[in-house]
Formats: sequence, C-alpha cells, structure tokens
Amino acid sequence: MPTSRPRAAALTALVLLSSLVAGCSDDDSRDEDLTAQKLHWKDCPAPSRAEGGGSAPSPLPDGDAWQCATMKAPLDWDDPEGDTLGIALIRARASGGDARRIGSLVFNFGGPGGSGVTTLPAFGEDYAALRTRYDLVSFDPRGVGRSDGVRCENDQQLDAYFQQDMTPDDAAERTTYLDNTKQINAACEKNSRKVLPHVRTTDAARDMDLMRQVLGDQKLHYFGISYGTELGGVYAHLFPQHVGRAVFDAVVDPTQTSEQGALGQARGFQRALDNYAEDCTSKPEDCPVGDTPEDVKNRIARLLAQLDTNPLPGVFPRELTQSAATNGIAQALYSKDFWEYLTEGLEQAYDGDGRTLMLLSDSMNGRGENGEYSNLVPANIAINCADDRPRYSPAYVEGRLPAFRAASPLFGDFLAWSLVSCTDWAVPGAADHPDVSAPGAAPILVVGNTGDPATPYEGARKMVDALGGGVGVELTYKGQGHGAYDSKNRCVQTAVNGYLLDGKVPAAGTVCS
Repeated sequence: MPTSRPRAAALTALVLLSSLVAGCSDDDSRDEDLTAQKLHWKDCPAPSRAEGGGSAPSPLPDGDAWQCATMKAPLDWDDPEGDTLGIALIRARASGGDARRIGSLVFNFGGPGGSGVTTLPAFGEDYAALRTRYDLVSFDPRGVGRSDGVRCENDQQLDAYFQQDMTPDDAAERTTYLDNTKQINAACEKNSRKVLPHVRTTDAARDMDLMRQVLGDQKLHYFGISYGTELGGVYAHLFPQHVGRAVFDAVVDPTQTSEQGALGQARGFQRALDNYAEDCTSKPEDCPVGDTPEDVKNRIARLLAQLDTNPLPGVFPRELTQSAATNGIAQALYSKDFWEYLTEGLEQAYDGDGRTLMLLSDSMNGRGENGEYSNLVPANIAINCADDRPRYSPAYVEGRLPAFRAASPLFGDFLAWSLVSCTDWAVPGAADHPDVSAPGAAPILVVGNTGDPATPYEGARKMVDALGGGVGVELTYKGQGHGAYDSKNRCVQTAVNGYLLDGKVPAAGTVCS
C-alpha cells in the first residue's frame, strides 16, 4: 500500500519565503521566456514504459483525437533561468465550440506518482459533460512518467522488493526489510540524483501556474483527486488570485504528518473492509467468504497469518505472500466496483490459488502483465520523501504498533512499517504538512466520501478549515470507494458540473447519497 499514501508537503522556511513572494506577484519577468513558449500539440504516442505502457489513446467518441505536447519548466524553481525539464501534457479540445468554451480544466488524479497522460484518456468519457465547455488537460507531474520520471530499481529487483515481508515479526525480518528499503532508496539516488531535490508538491504547483499561462488562461480551473487535492491546495496557497473554478474530490487531510496520515488510512481501510464484509453478508444469496461480517474478517486474518509462513502460488513464478495479499485486498477496497474481485480473490485463495489477489497487488504497484513496472512507486517514494520532513526510526515504529493495530487489526502493521520508507532518503523533507491556506481565492468545492478508505472522510472538513473562510465549500457523499464524482452519483455530478460549467456554488454542507 505505500504507493497509495497521499502525503504532505511545503517548503523549508527559506524556499517557502521565496515561493510566497513569487506566488503573490504578477511579475513573471524572471521566466518570461518560458511563459511565452508555444506548445506543439500532436497526436499522442503510445504511453512510455514509465507511464505504464500500452496503446496510444483511442479517439474520443466524437472522433476527435487526444493531443500531446511537452512544456518546458525550470528544473529548479529557485533558479528559473537554469536547466529545464519537460512536463508531458495531454488534452482533448472542448466539444461545444469556441463560443461556449471557458478555458482549460486541468486534472491531477493523485498518487502521488500517477500519470495524468495515461489516466485522463482512460476515464475521458466520464468527463464528457465538462468537455462541452473546457479543454480537458492533464499532465505527468515532474518525476512522473515522461516528465523526467524517477528511476530506482529494475523490474526483477522490484519483483523481489514487493515479495518481501513488509510487516517484520522479529529482528532478522526487520533487518532484511530495512536493508531492502535502504537498497531501493540508494538506487533512486544513483539513477535520479538530479531530479530528486525538485519533485516537491510546491514544485509541481509552480509548474501548474506556468501551465496556466502557457495554455492562455487567466485563471487555473482545476479538478484534483486524492493527492491532487493536496496539490490543488498548495497551488491555492501559493497563487490564490489565480484560482478559478476548482473541485477537490477524495480529499487529503492537509493538517496531518505522514504518521497521522498513515494512521488515518489504517482506520479508513478498516472501515472500508467492515463495509465490504457487511455488504457481502447482507445479501439474499450466501456470502462465499463468510457467514457474518466478523466471520469474513476473521477468515481474512487467518489467511494472512498463514501466508506469513506459507505463501500460495500466485502469478508464476511469484508467490502470494502476506504483504502481497494485504496490498491486493487494499486495492480492491478502493472502489465498490472491485468488491466482486475481492470476493473472487478470497475464494480462490481459500482454495490455494493466489493469482487474483496478486494481480490486484500488481495493479497497486504499477506492474503490468508483461512484468514491466511503471514508475508509479519510485515517483511516489520520491515525492513523499521530498515533501515529508519527519523521519521515523524502526524503534519509533515498533512503539507505535499498538496504536496502528487498534486502528486496524488487518492493515495496521503494514501501514506502520511503511513509515520507514523515507528514513534513509537522500533529500531532506520539506515540512510536517502542507500549507493550503488561501485567503482571497475563489470558492473551491471540497467533496468528501464517507466510505473512502485512502483519504478518509474527515479530511474534507480539515481541508475546508485550512483553506480559510469563504474559500472551501464542503459537499458530503454518503458512499463507498475512493472519490465521489466517478461513482456516477447524480447528486454529486450535478453539483460539480453546476459549479464547473455554470459557476453555481452548491450550498455548503450539501449531502448526497
């Protein structure tokens, strides 16, 4: 599950000061050459290996093609006239004609580490209504995919890394886990040393303001999902006067440290598992993985305990380990649409076949069926570790295990031990948590889902409060899964579309179910 951690960020005091001065000023003379650059849009190629591979995006339903371009941005925003890197962009032109076009709507789908260039076309039809008045735009943030993607270990090494026991039970297992963590971090430094200091969320936010200018927009109209809400909040803090119509969905709590965020996720995934077990056993037909909610969870716990010492055959030649199974279960809890695959995977595992749970785990880790990994995990580690100041010792984690286990008997150990992933990182973390205060910004619609496992519902209220008075407008969706808009709930989509398309801000405290 470490690839799903939505994490914090800001800057050290010195860098933060320089960013605030730049963000609050309309004087762009320091990088006028970059703001004046022209994007050369062309048909999109097939996704790169770092983006996950596959085929070039299919044409849109109306026959229009997805277009791709590369924007130059400073490698180091403190040295805007120094080296540059390329930010990969993708767009679908507005379908409703120039007369109705508002501008560009920029998406970030989260991670951190997810490729927007591959994700937007995969879900493009879900945003057809928004495309009537916007060019739909997304991008690979710096360090991700084609945008100077962070590289760490090779595919074989990553297979071994994800096969390891990530919840050590004794000193020997702990030593192995910590050594493997040091090894992958050292590989990241060796292979991506130049970019690692420059992949903070504040860097990506400044890229988005450059993007706004290069796209020709006076304001940034924005749709952020999961970690994308943190990125959007940081943007609003740095550039409050440039915020246009913005929606945050599946909201990261911006007030938490990485430890608090992991503990919140433990509670969130446990809540989602409780909801899954309740749903499975409440149907007229028998639940094939348990007779009662407690029976479902107890059987899963027994399975994981058995896998700790006796892995099952998985995707040949790899085996389904305890860690892979935990990761696969977590992946299936991201959406209620995946619950049927969780049931199928558990049924198979109880019969001695770990393939489905392992495929779910592979999906979480960015591994394709051809055995090749995208750079989702390396980018996730790099961005989180550049953002998060705290560094946790193994002894500290061991002391916190009781609290994590109380939050989730199933996911607690897994999430607690993920805290050491940045302990030996080459770049210091920026801050305990991001600053998203945005006085003077336009209203931002903040959508929280009561059943969200990865960004628990409570974070939406914390984001509204942190944005400041008159900025955040909270909407609650009483549903399941990670995010609300893509649930296709009519109430949620009507509220979001009404704001983005017509500027109609829903009443604060609106509840959809």
